[in-house]
Amino acid sequence: MIESGILGLMGIGGALGFSALGTSLGVGASGAAVVGAWKRAYMQNKPANFMLLAFAGFPLSQTFYGLILMNTIVASLQALSPGAVLGIGVFGGMAIGASAWMQGMAGAGAADAYAETGKGFVNYIMVIGVIESVALLVMVFLMTTIGSLTA
Repeated sequence: MIESGILGLMGIGGALGFSALGTSLGVGASGAAVVGAWKRAYMQNKPANFMLLAFAGFPLSQTFYGLILMNTIVASLQALSPGAVLGIGVFGGMAIGASAWMQGMAGAGAADAYAETGKGFVNYIMVIGVIESVALLVMVFLMTTIGSLTA
């Protein structure tokens, strides 16, 4: 079934695995900042702002991008060389994962700033969206590359 052998399996796993790793790091970073902001609110006898949870959740989308890339690789497996599968999966997954991680880091700063000031929510979302676009571009460009390699 899988003619690409171990390299193909590494590429398939890398697409999702590295994307999910970046998501975990990003959610961990932004989640810790959200929890810290809530703690400060509780210490001041203020309500915890539920909107902060959005900053912790944004990196999750990159796991879906990794899954989409992985499924595209699997659907085209017979037409791709083992090296192409490995390169597309691993490097694509790493790029998507790095986007998730940095999105979480930006989300951590955004959570802290918004909790402190109560201002700038849309501005912070725009920055997070710019970082999100890196993962989207990587996914789309690699899917386009797969399409051209299998045509």
